[in-house]
Amino acid sequence: MKIGVVDVGGGLRGGYAAGVFDRLTEENIYFDVCIGVSAGSANCASFLAGQKGRNYPFYTDYPFRREYMGIGNIIHKGCYLDLHYIYSELSNSDGENPLDCAALLDSPSAYYAVATNAVTGEARYFTKENISQDHYDVFKASCAIPVACQPIVIDGQPYYDGALSDPVPLQKAFDLGCDTVVLILTKPRDEWRNPQKDIRSARLIQKKYPKAADGLRHRAARYNFAVTWAKKLEQEGKVLIVAPDDTCGIDTLTKDKNALKLFYQKGYADGQGLAERLQKYRRL
Repeated sequence: MKIGVVDVGGGLRGGYAAGVFDRLTEENIYFDVCIGVSAGSANCASFLAGQKGRNYPFYTDYPFRREYMGIGNIIHKGCYLDLHYIYSELSNSDGENPLDCAALLDSPSAYYAVATNAVTGEARYFTKENISQDHYDVFKASCAIPVACQPIVIDGQPYYDGALSDPVPLQKAFDLGCDTVVLILTKPRDEWRNPQKDIRSARLIQKKYPKAADGLRHRAARYNFAVTWAKKLEQEGKVLIVAPDDTCGIDTLTKDKNALKLFYQKGYADGQGLAERLQKYRRL
């Protein structure tokens, strides 16, 4: 029986999934396949590295540092979010919060980070083979929100956030041989994604990256379709959905320290229920 997990990300809403993973780590829960989109790619990496609590400050502390996000970055760096600060300066071996890259690479679980080729609009599923000590462009590419970030160049190709091409990679998990998939959402399971904000952002990248802009315009439809499919598969026992009952008022880039802490705690609490479901599932 092969069990996978998909973390759909969602900017700072990813703190919910970070809480879920921390609780699973305490319960020694593992997965055969881990797939992360956007912030989910970093959450999954820390989870596979066994670094409980590592992701917590990425949602409750670092967003309030001007080096990471703010209007000043637009003036001096040409982007609102400085992903290099997060995934290089802080995460490198000599950084403030280093990723245990060796543990990640040694994990027996398969790892995939979804990013979108800005030129072709197609999804690319990066693996551990694309990661090495202090070289974490894979996370940056998966998290590169259009307009807020410049695309990240890997192998000569520019990449944007994986949610533009595959916001809920359930099919990818099944293609990899998973019999059951845990789907971690960062908004309520019955809350549909509104396309209006994506459509506005798409206009701003349309001229330079028309295929990526098209993916952005269809992101909400793809997300809503996949979640609807996941609910059907849940009834068949093929998917386990874990999702918050509310978002505590947090959107992709909402900077509210108390709300972010509460949202993490909500994920941590829900992680206990998920752990119990997984333990029962494995026994069955």
